[in-house]
Amino acid sequence: MDPLIQPVIDACGYRLRPFNAGDAPLIQDASSDPLIPLITTVPCNGTRKEISEFIDRQHHRLVERSGYSFAIADADSDQALGQIGLWLKNSNHGRASIGYWVGPSHRNRGITSAALESISRWGLGQPDIHRLELYVEPWNEGSWKTAEHCGYMREGLLRSWEEIGGERKDMYMYSRLG
Repeated sequence: MDPLIQPVIDACGYRLRPFNAGDAPLIQDASSDPLIPLITTVPCNGTRKEISEFIDRQHHRLVERSGYSFAIADADSDQALGQIGLWLKNSNHGRASIGYWVGPSHRNRGITSAALESISRWGLGQPDIHRLELYVEPWNEGSWKTAEHCGYMREGLLRSWEEIGGERKDMYMYSRLG
């Protein structure tokens, strides 16, 4: 089966694009965040090799057809500021999930809202995707407010849903329908 083809998506002052080697400083910054390495594949305090492997894994997702991993980049400078992904694990059921993070030094600037709105419109425009889901820890008010701002509805609390840092955590489940 052919690999997925990753587009570049305009996101109102930002651009969602494939990761490249020049994004290593963002990954290094994220690798020292207390939460990002626990909930993503970003290495904790990553070495150059681990950061390069992270970037390679993002490209490999297209080959294995598991989803699209985008760097969220400034539209003018092309500096990577975060990551957002559309994951296709349940696409055979008409569902995809979204995950996102923004580097610690780039938060509280509306980056996530712009990226989430753009990838959501794009994702719901994909054939056979009728529902987008995302999961947020209840304490992460910034993340769930972003989801709600972008038209996601909280459907409930999933108890002991995901293991994070060796502990089972409750997660709010959000959805947006096409």
